[in-house]
Amino acid sequence: MPEAAAPAAPPEDSPRTVLQVVGLRRTYGSVQAVDDVSFRLAEGGSLGIVGESGSGKTTTARIVVGLERADAGRVLVHGQDRTRAQRGRAARLARAREVQMVFQDPFLSLDPRTTVGAVLRETLRLHFPDGDHPRRIAELLEQVGLGSREAGALPRQLSGGQRQRVAIARALAVEPSVLVLDEAVAALDVSVQAQILNLLSDIREQTGIGYLFITHDLGVVRCVTDQVIVMRHGAIVEAGATAEVLARPQHPYTRLLLDSVPRPGWDPRGIAAARRAL
Repeated sequence: MPEAAAPAAPPEDSPRTVLQVVGLRRTYGSVQAVDDVSFRLAEGGSLGIVGESGSGKTTTARIVVGLERADAGRVLVHGQDRTRAQRGRAARLARAREVQMVFQDPFLSLDPRTTVGAVLRETLRLHFPDGDHPRRIAELLEQVGLGSREAGALPRQLSGGQRQRVAIARALAVEPSVLVLDEAVAALDVSVQAQILNLLSDIREQTGIGYLFITHDLGVVRCVTDQVIVMRHGAIVEAGATAEVLARPQHPYTRLLLDSVPRPGWDPRGIAAARRAL
């Protein structure tokens, strides 16, 4: 169920669209991984994409970031089409600054031989060669709740939560308009998840950045998103305000996802039977 078209002339006080995805399609052989996916993210908004493994949510995210190419469709940031090829180093760097991604496992995305400070310094040197890098590094570390001690540490010397804070700081270093978080708290303990989600909420409030949360966890969706889309077999089956979708789901698959959350009296056999019936 693709999102309905937005009005051509929104009210003056309505949030502007920072990210627009229109008719994305991606096929791998005979598998339609992404099937006519469209949605919008408002400036300073938080949109969740939820679904089980194989639903197409991560492929959609990778297309938005630019790590994969769509077979059809467009991705626009502030109205500018990101799906067109960019020529020249400056143009590619400018596009990279628009959208950044935080992955599930920060240990794999951080160089194990490079200190935290050096990771941030290299990012800043690449995108802002004339900036005051020491001052900016201190600002970024403070923004994510880290300090000078962590700046001199290697990734293996940090906890999982600290490494994810470093990954967030590195993404924020280029001052993106959109931050894509692909299962960004899935590998963390529940208490650490709460800390990172609170941190992300604070950052969004401070900076006005837009979040695109990719997750299978409905608890994360409930906590940190304003809008949600539900994907199944590459297509959107339901979309709307998060509170409304979770309280009054309209599609059987959304109801199945909600029923699949363990709770007292929960029977996985009933969930398996419902899944086969869909």
